[in-house]
Amino acid sequence: MPARILVAEDDVKQAQLIRIYLEREGHDVQIVADGRSAIDRARASRPDLIVLDVMMPNVDGLDVCRILRVDSRVPILLLTARSTEEDLLLGLDLGADDYMTKPYSPRELTARVRALLRRARAAEGERPALLTVGDLEIDTARFEVRVAGGPVPLTSKEFAILAVLAGEPGRAFTRAQIIDRVFGFDQNVLERTVDAHVMNLRRKLERGRETRYVETVYGRGYRLATRPPGTPAPDGGTR
Repeated sequence: MPARILVAEDDVKQAQLIRIYLEREGHDVQIVADGRSAIDRARASRPDLIVLDVMMPNVDGLDVCRILRVDSRVPILLLTARSTEEDLLLGLDLGADDYMTKPYSPRELTARVRALLRRARAAEGERPALLTVGDLEIDTARFEVRVAGGPVPLTSKEFAILAVLAGEPGRAFTRAQIIDRVFGFDQNVLERTVDAHVMNLRRKLERGRETRYVETVYGRGYRLATRPPGTPAPDGGTR
């Protein structure tokens, strides 16, 4: 079946070669030439698969992969000139689904793309896109949040922070860990920036309710509460 594929490759000849082979397969192909554009385009167009070069300007492919994995399950095929085991394992650890080392065969690349698309479509019915904690619902496929059935509009950063916390309810994430996962490509983000986003996130989620969805763990950071709706925070505990 045809798919929407984003190719992030700063080598113009390589990018066009990939486009030719993938379009022969019937796919709709978009090309970007730097990491920051890859992040923006992936979030805006929500492709079915990303072919991602590691060595790119502005933001390298590994950072792109890590940042997109905060709120997206899109299959990612890494292209890399780095052939050491450590480099390849790092890419997989950051969330890449497969990798190819340069130089590579365009025919093999299209075969890898077909395999990744088959796996992604087969798994779509197996893994829930909806994360539910009490009466809080986070739809990672549609980038939607609901509380007690009502929609809660969030900014992309607020959604990304909530998705990080919801990935492991009850785990306390430090501000540095949140910065790394949500703002990874921007090294100038301050911890108080996280605090400001969390304050806005709480205001939108709680809206006068007694329920505490996002708790402060003093001396550590933030976590998503796992108590039933309406249960107040424990004495001397978190807020």
